[in-house]
Amino acid sequence: MQRRTFLTATTVSLAATQIVGPAYAYAAPSHSPSGSTAAGHYEVVARFWGAMPTGVTVSRRGRVFVNFPRWGDDVPFTVAELRGGKPVAYPDAEVNREDASDLAGHFQSVQSVVVDPADRLWILDTGSPLFAGSSYGGPKLVAVDLRTDRIVRKILFPPEVVPANSYPNDVRFDLRRGAEGMAFITDSGGSNGIIVVDLATGRSWRRLAGHPSALPDGQFLPVIEGEPFMVRPAGGEPIHYETGSDGIALSADGTRLYYCPLSSRRLHSVSTDALADPDATDAEVAATVEDLGFKPMADGLESDDRGRLYGGDLEHNSIWRRSPNGTYRTLAQGSDLLWVDTLSVASDRHLYAIANQLNRLSPFHEGKDLRRKPYLLVRLPIDAGPVRLV
Repeated sequence: MQRRTFLTATTVSLAATQIVGPAYAYAAPSHSPSGSTAAGHYEVVARFWGAMPTGVTVSRRGRVFVNFPRWGDDVPFTVAELRGGKPVAYPDAEVNREDASDLAGHFQSVQSVVVDPADRLWILDTGSPLFAGSSYGGPKLVAVDLRTDRIVRKILFPPEVVPANSYPNDVRFDLRRGAEGMAFITDSGGSNGIIVVDLATGRSWRRLAGHPSALPDGQFLPVIEGEPFMVRPAGGEPIHYETGSDGIALSADGTRLYYCPLSSRRLHSVSTDALADPDATDAEVAATVEDLGFKPMADGLESDDRGRLYGGDLEHNSIWRRSPNGTYRTLAQGSDLLWVDTLSVASDRHLYAIANQLNRLSPFHEGKDLRRKPYLLVRLPIDAGPVRLV
């Protein structure tokens, strides 16, 4: 089942879910590890008692940004900065107001926030609240200047690049390419694949659409919290959960883009030179794809400046690191690391991660929302910094 089908089921189930407590809540950083195992330790940075977060990113000065997609929870603002112990609408409340009459002028449903190598905050708006499909103006990439906290760039995706059933998921940046850099985005809906954006012109194009490396594994059946992870509609038969290209990360030298379907245990990479060439054919891009073998079931991916990859192991409540030689190491594990979503390497040489219990959503449990708040933002020390291609 493609993510689009799952999203339709989610719309009905989550819209009926009653959120108890405040829309957002935040706990001050813990000064001692909240989780500790033989694999390592992590500390809780924030606890969220309302809407479910998916993304996190950290600026060079340590400003922390998160986002809350409009999947059915009460979401008064879809992008926030953590300030003085609480999330605040960012860059302001007005732009965060969902407005179907002004799709381009407001954030509709943000899936990802990423600080680029120039220390600008980029906001990836799916344009698809409740996964109901998008229209032109909704799906967009928006840049905020962190010195002034003002929007300085807005790139709208045309329907031929981001069709109504697409779901732009996560983004990475190489500012050395072209006049002002390029962005690479995974599309988890529609035909899956990679979206490439020329930041100078705003032109965008699709690559690897429908390529096997970007598609879900139809035989994939993970086990999470002791049971097969499947879509389980109330009164219906369980069906496989199938989501394609999701996690994304750039190599430290910028020559390769790593990506993975969510419904898979395979990791692939592709040449960024091929992706960034608007005149390259699909066949020419596909010829540069490499199968890098096994990886744990992961949602987001991240990389550091030492050439290593990071992800969450959704089946084992843990966070792993992959070395350039292909070996894996578990960095942290804990019962509260339930569905590690987005990861972000920060200048403070920590890896930040969102754990949001996505597997407990009602579509996977016959209409019953089993999430137990709070959702967590955690971090753990690593001996590396972020990839900065500038």
